[in-house]
Amino acid sequence: MIPEIFELAGLLPVRRLGYGTVQLTGPGCWGPRGEARDAVAVLRRAVERGVTLIDTADNYGPSIAEELVAEALYPYPAGLVIATKGGVVRTGADAWHIDGRPERLRAMCEASLRRLRLVTIDLYQLHRLDPGVPMAEQLGALDELRQEGKIRHIGLDSVTAEQLDAARELTGIASVQNRYNLTDRASEPLLKLCEAHGIAFLPWFPLGNGSLTTDPVCADIAAAHGVSPGQIALAWLLHRSPVLCPTPGTGSLAHLEENLDATAVRLGEEDMSRLDALG
Repeated sequence: MIPEIFELAGLLPVRRLGYGTVQLTGPGCWGPRGEARDAVAVLRRAVERGVTLIDTADNYGPSIAEELVAEALYPYPAGLVIATKGGVVRTGADAWHIDGRPERLRAMCEASLRRLRLVTIDLYQLHRLDPGVPMAEQLGALDELRQEGKIRHIGLDSVTAEQLDAARELTGIASVQNRYNLTDRASEPLLKLCEAHGIAFLPWFPLGNGSLTTDPVCADIAAAHGVSPGQIALAWLLHRSPVLCPTPGTGSLAHLEENLDATAVRLGEEDMSRLDALG
């Protein structure tokens, strides 16, 4: 059996296939993608289909994605986990500035709380470690916010296994987000560490930014199962490790339905061997 549920920090159950909001904003995660009503419809349908993990970030838009989440889903249904991120400042479509100063992280978190209309953020993820600020200061700021009840759990984005080990010496870490998919497995050591410690791994670019939807091997296996290549790529992640919790994003209702149907795909040993070989 492929486990359907993962318990964040051993306490907060979520369905393993979630929804990411990055595609609700424009190119470069800057500005709106289209009409707000379309984004609202996608978010509401995701929850109707049983999604219990919504992953967003303050710099998607910036601010737009978080505001859409609140517009679509507030008041939030019981059991819905909202994850967001802070630590990156946007000044343009191609401008991303890492800022892990404690006072800035606090300001970012409190702004996210207001936009999301939350008292406590279930999972607050440091979007990037700031190389100019000691890790202990960055995580210390998040720990203070957790002690104040503004954050329930802490996550990290784009880290190495060594950095995760160092972070775990400072505070509890519930999740990581790194690029990981069928053909990009540079974070395999990090995945193994997450498995050893029961840490959720939310892989970004789970569909290889769309490239896996045209992969010949995925297409061949998809044809045998009567599904799409993208569904095979997502199913592989769900089969690959019980800590992998993909949150594929889309602004299309049809694509959302397709992604969520990937949970019904059952891959055999031969399928997994062929797909594993792609890495």
